[in-house]
Amino acid sequence: MKIRLSVLTALLVVATSFAQDKEWTLNECIEHALENNISIKRNKKLVEMSDVDVISAKGNFLPNLGASSSGNFSSGLSPDQEGILKNTNNFSTSFSLSTGGTIFNGYRNLLTYKQAQLGVEASKLDLQKIEDDISLFVVNAYLNILFAKENLEVAQNQYEISTKQIEATQAQVDAGVKPKGDLLDAESTAAADAQNVVTQENALDLALLSLAQLLQVDTDGFDVAKVDVGSPSIATLYDNSTMVYEKALENRAEIARAKLAVDNAELGIKLAKGAYLPSLTYSLGASTSYFYQFNNLLPSQVNTGFSNQFSDRFQYGGGLSLNIPIFNRNQTKANVNRSIISQKMSEIDLEDQKLQLKETIERAFLDSKAAAKSYEVANISLNAQNEAFKNAEQRYSLGAMTSFDFDQVRSRLVDAESTLIRAKYDYVFKTKVLEFYFGEEIVLE
Repeated sequence: MKIRLSVLTALLVVATSFAQDKEWTLNECIEHALENNISIKRNKKLVEMSDVDVISAKGNFLPNLGASSSGNFSSGLSPDQEGILKNTNNFSTSFSLSTGGTIFNGYRNLLTYKQAQLGVEASKLDLQKIEDDISLFVVNAYLNILFAKENLEVAQNQYEISTKQIEATQAQVDAGVKPKGDLLDAESTAAADAQNVVTQENALDLALLSLAQLLQVDTDGFDVAKVDVGSPSIATLYDNSTMVYEKALENRAEIARAKLAVDNAELGIKLAKGAYLPSLTYSLGASTSYFYQFNNLLPSQVNTGFSNQFSDRFQYGGGLSLNIPIFNRNQTKANVNRSIISQKMSEIDLEDQKLQLKETIERAFLDSKAAAKSYEVANISLNAQNEAFKNAEQRYSLGAMTSFDFDQVRSRLVDAESTLIRAKYDYVFKTKVLEFYFGEEIVLE
């Protein structure tokens, strides 16, 4: 039996250690989400695609180079050296090498390259925006789990109180101090508290499921490390929303992204205007060929060797091409006007992004202030309900209070505890939102 108990104890220790290994910290959750989230993976590929666009834009500055070769065989009537048509079998082949490039095309290659570089920065900012949003979602889901765990603890404590109340009431009923109806009331209250425990357990399971799905990990055995947020300070973190907004303008990815869109649109105007300018290109080429006749040659005629023909028939050349635009049915003018409109729209989008950010921060600031007040009031209310409950316990134990009145006092205490927990986590999350926009790292202490 002792051996069995030792083995069982060892297994429990291992199981406990394994369960602890399953507890995820907030940093681990955020890091895992940033590495494995599908949206983030997709945007990382878009960044890689933008890098490829830069390579392509660089290639516009380089000359192209191509080589070609052909071989032909013919059989039939063809004139010989005397001009008489005879049946002949002929073979010919040719080789050529050519290159060409742009000398000037209205700076369009340079502007395209700059746009490609802006595209890389824009893709990185899009990725950063998604990473920031995912991080905030993880923090919210993590806090929901902590909130659910505290609610469950309160429900379990209330159930323990209810079961003890049944024992105390049973003793009083047996002693004839209280009627049996009080015992039935106590049992009914305990049953309701047991049901509340089940409800809170389900709420915790759903909160764990939500975070596990966000992290895209297996839900079996998934749990998070408990963080004691304690009693957060209700002191205002920031004097006003303006200071948060001004800081956010410097660090928020969506603002930087909108500014890049304006810069890109300005390059688009210059790119469109480049079509008004002339373009100059060059080309270089070299070629040679070889011919061989299989029959019907004159006695004095022989096929020249390949190397001789290759040398004798070698030719090369080069050229410049100047294209001066004069009139193209107002197409260039229309493209320039479109680019100007696009640039104006980008400026409007930037102002819209700033306005949305300002409204979001102002709302978050007011929410944080309201949450701080709610948390402060909830603390006061809980302290008052605790005192009321202590007094009710004494009166109930002395028989000076009915079980119905005692349950009413206890119910108000439970409500006060739940309200405080909800207010606490609501305040913590809303202060973290402000810290997030201010550019501070999100941590739970």
